[in-house]
Formats: sequence, C-alpha cells, structure tokens
Amino acid sequence: MSKILKVRTVNDYVKYLGGQEHHPLVGIVDYAALSPIRHSLNNYGVYGVFMHEHLSVDLKYGCGKYDYQSGGTVICVAPGQIGGKEDNGERMNLDGWALLFHPDMLHGTPLEKEIHNYTFFDYNANEALHTTEEEYALLADIMIRIKSELEARHDDMQDNILLDYISLLLNYCKRFYDRQFLTRKVENVDMLQRFSSVLEDYYVREKQFKLGLPTVAYCADRLCMSAGYFGDLVKRHTGDSAKGYIHSFILQKAKNLLASGETIAAVSYDLGFEYPQHLSRLFKKKEGITPSEYIDRIKRK
Repeated sequence: MSKILKVRTVNDYVKYLGGQEHHPLVGIVDYAALSPIRHSLNNYGVYGVFMHEHLSVDLKYGCGKYDYQSGGTVICVAPGQIGGKEDNGERMNLDGWALLFHPDMLHGTPLEKEIHNYTFFDYNANEALHTTEEEYALLADIMIRIKSELEARHDDMQDNILLDYISLLLNYCKRFYDRQFLTRKVENVDMLQRFSSVLEDYYVREKQFKLGLPTVAYCADRLCMSAGYFGDLVKRHTGDSAKGYIHSFILQKAKNLLASGETIAAVSYDLGFEYPQHLSRLFKKKEGITPSEYIDRIKRK
C-alpha cells in the first residue's frame, strides 16, 4: 500500500518538511533552506504552486509524470489531486519554492470567483510550465515577498496583502503559459492535425453508435493531454473552444451527408445525435439556418 501524506492543511506539508508554521491558511516552503528533504506522495486538500530550477527526479501528479532535468519548471495542484513521490527513506537536495493556500483563504474574496479561470490547476504534470530565467526569477521574487510577509507580525492588512501576492503569482503563471503556447507553434500545429485525425477515426470506427457525439474529454485522452490543457491550447490557436471545434467538424460532416441526399433523421443518427432536434439546434446555432433550409438552398443552386 502506498504511503500517502494527507495535506489537509497547508501546515501538514510544511511540518513534514521541518519548516515553520506562520499562518493557518497560507504556507511557504524554501526548499534550499530545508534540504535535504524526504520524498512524499501527497493527497492535497489545498492549492499548491511548486517551482524548481534544477531537479532530476520523477514526480507523479494525477495520471501524468514529469521528469525534471534542468530549467525552471512550475506545477500547480488543486484540492483533490495526488502528486509527488512516495517516501522511500532517501533524502534529496532541492532548490525552488512551494506555495500552499487553503480554499478557506479565498472565501468572500474576488479570487474565490476567479480561481476557476486558472485552468492550469487541472493540467497534468507533463504539461508543466517551463519558464525562462527571467520568468523564474520574477516568480521566485514573489515567493520571497510572500515569505517575508508571513514572517512579519500579523495585522489586519496581512491577509489582503497575501491574497494580492497570490493573485499576482497566478496571473504571471497564466501569462507565461500563454507565452509557452505561442512558442511551441510547430508542436501545436501537429496537435491540431492529430485532433482532426482523432475525430475522423471516431467516425471510421463508428464509436458514435455506442458513445454518442465525440467529447473534449475523449479527444484529450486520445492525445494524452488533460482536458484543461487541451482546451486552452485549442483556444489559443484556433480562437474557438475545443467543443466548438468538434461541433464545426460534425457540422461539416452533416452538410456533406445532407448534400448527398440523406434525410435529417438519418444524418442525426449517423453522427451520434440522440434526437434529430439536437442536430437542428446545433445547425441553427452555427449556420443561422435549419437543416431543412440548408437542403432547400442546395436544391435551388
């Protein structure tokens, strides 16, 4: 049975490493100051941002695995996820930082409403953020400022300041992910081609008769990506959501079938819609006309 560290509070992890507790809802770890440390496979009940500049060890997060070798890397985790490496008695030297904050810290704040927009919390480990030296230094500076604030005397403004720093850190992570999406254009173009191939294969294998319409989750899994990372990647490079891309693909197939003389009911069945009305609704939304109007338009040509 795996040894799993239950990180129900931020200080469960801080204390495990031998660090100091400063706040019940926010914890900071300076790995260099605490090394060598023990491995731990963690079940998180808190949010975590982990960043390392140099590390060579396999770490698991959810279904993904990432082997750090060199260069700045950031992984973010959310409550309910499992990540790290099981304690095997060894100790290792680490650099970098970890920031942990409890969901209760966000209650009643703007960040509570915004946290779901930071979709990288749902990415797999192999979809980690790879930073430039300048980006890593900027994130490290924010970590240092959070550490300094936590070590200062608590007052009425401290929580607000900590939340501002956390928001700033997350916004920079979001910006740097946007940069990463753009700087990997060749890989991303290949991904879009493979996305289309997955959709073609779905219908060649007639999966729609058992599974219905293809979903974002299905396509992401076939491409070995988390649904969140996959969706963000498609959005950055097509301007459309992954679901919208799938719908456009299905709609083009519907047009081809309708033009070949198939009935609306037959096309609906062939493509995996539960009811013909669902096809008509999508058609109207995307094209501004119904399938019947589309057929009439073709006949008039």
